[in-house]
Amino acid sequence: MPRLHPFLFLAALLAAAFAGTAHARHSHSSRSGAAAAGAATVVGHYDYYVMALSWSPTYCQTHPDEQDQCGHQGYGFVLQGLWPQYEKGGGPQHCASDDEPGRKTVAGALAFMPSKRLISHEWHAHGACTGLDPQHYFALADRAFAAVRVPPVLKAPRTDLQMRADDLRGALRNANPGLRDDMLSLHCSHGELVEVRICLDKDVAPRRCGKRMRTGCPVSAPFTIPASR
Repeated sequence: MPRLHPFLFLAALLAAAFAGTAHARHSHSSRSGAAAAGAATVVGHYDYYVMALSWSPTYCQTHPDEQDQCGHQGYGFVLQGLWPQYEKGGGPQHCASDDEPGRKTVAGALAFMPSKRLISHEWHAHGACTGLDPQHYFALADRAFAAVRVPPVLKAPRTDLQMRADDLRGALRNANPGLRDDMLSLHCSHGELVEVRICLDKDVAPRRCGKRMRTGCPVSAPFTIPASR
């Protein structure tokens, strides 16, 4: 075998070393990509729930065509959704599922989520990520909704109410012993109450909210709670 000139021999060594480093970088990049893919949403992996209670009269002001829920049905709070949530904020959404809520499940859910369109949306956007089937997901949502007592002042009021955030929190606490301010958040739009969100553990008992759960109603100024019609 012919002997290489020392310079050529050194060049060959450097080329081999470079190739090995490039291969290692490529392998690391592939593993990193696989790790990133593995970090994607995993069905059934979450820390707690957020139960969103929509104030129906506010919603119906801008959605009068929703005949299931609006059209002078007289609802106050209805269940907007039961959302799986991460401790650090946010939660899994739109998980792939071949399941659909059956007719009996939909009929039962209409008692607390009075819109077939909303039931379908909430299942595909949130329920499918819980690892439950539609029947058990909506049964859990029913149990969560039934466990929260609505303050007497908010049981289908016939006239608009003016409240401050502290007053509404106090009314919710008084009606639900054990509920604390760090377990709920209030959400308003254009000076009107839109939603109350309550954080629940996996047994749907109230618990402290995770990160990024902030109140979206005025801190000191009063806001309107539209009357049920």
